[in-house]
Amino acid sequence: MKIAYVSTYDSSDIHNWSGTGFYIRKALESSGFQIEAIGNLRKKYPCLYRIKQISARLLGKRYSPEWEPSFLKNYARQVEKALAKIHYDIVFCPGTHPMTYLRTEKPIIFWHDSTFAGKIDFYSSYSNFCAETIKKGNMAAQMSLSKCCLAIYSSEWAANSAIRNYDVDPGKVKVVPFGANITCNRTIQDIYTIIENKNSEICRLLFMGVDWRRKGGDFAVNVADLLIQRGIRTELHIVGCDPKIKLPPFVKQHGFISKKTEAGRLALERIMTESHFLILPSRAECSAIVFAEASSFGLPSVATKVGGIPTTIHDGKNGQTFPLDCNPVEYCDYIERLMSSKQEYEQLAISSFKEYSERLNWESSGRKVYELIQEFCG
Repeated sequence: MKIAYVSTYDSSDIHNWSGTGFYIRKALESSGFQIEAIGNLRKKYPCLYRIKQISARLLGKRYSPEWEPSFLKNYARQVEKALAKIHYDIVFCPGTHPMTYLRTEKPIIFWHDSTFAGKIDFYSSYSNFCAETIKKGNMAAQMSLSKCCLAIYSSEWAANSAIRNYDVDPGKVKVVPFGANITCNRTIQDIYTIIENKNSEICRLLFMGVDWRRKGGDFAVNVADLLIQRGIRTELHIVGCDPKIKLPPFVKQHGFISKKTEAGRLALERIMTESHFLILPSRAECSAIVFAEASSFGLPSVATKVGGIPTTIHDGKNGQTFPLDCNPVEYCDYIERLMSSKQEYEQLAISSFKEYSERLNWESSGRKVYELIQEFCG
């Protein structure tokens, strides 16, 4: 079966969408599908979008041209031209933008981490939209759900949002979590070795993410500070962003580390293996791949119980989630208890790796998607 894999960006570039589009494509290939990639679509904004942006701003609102029918139709026409030159059985999109107005007689499937409605006032980039953008965004989302034969989401949160906010047959809405965007050849014995080699004299917390505020970087600093006040030597390592604020000495900044280079991959591996917990107290999160990546190192995660996080972190198995409005004390109590019990920490670390091995890897997710495609399009 040949899949036309359609993305707005270059799906062979591991830096696009944090590598998720790249790994989805690889997962489909590994499952046995032939892939014809279509991407690098050009953006063509509506003629009056600047005027609409200014008008919305004067009213204290925000306008987005990327949900305009003309913008989405331009994507669709580019895809149609590319499809006319190839043989394909299915159109598969990691997202929905290219398929909203797409004309094809072949089945369309998408795999996404959110819905338009689910992100409204959840992400800051989707906050305070004007009525026109909300109307057209929801219209585009409804069209995509009506057009597809199978809608796959990476979390129950996203799938429930689709069913709750749009007119869609629940039977074609499925959940398959994303895998870890890294190559992992580790075995259970490797995880035991990683645990044994961790420095138990210092609690190392790891914060990974580009958006410092949305992912709760300030909260993570407070957790580390409170642990130190309790007499626990603690370091907070930051990867992926520059907070652009003065941070206390116990915070160690590593900046952006590229997975494209061998040096970058080795640096990330060293930081992951030396850390005791991944901490990501996000205020909003659709699907953070880093939780799956942490699990592949036997690294437990502590995070908020928001968005798609509870699909990836199963409490007591590969970490713990906490209410969004909880106090840093609850994080500290959990971390302190595990740091004081080598046996309990080891059990959680091994369980974290098992979560990765059984359900948070691309091979497992690709196999589930393959089965769904056979069921719905076979």
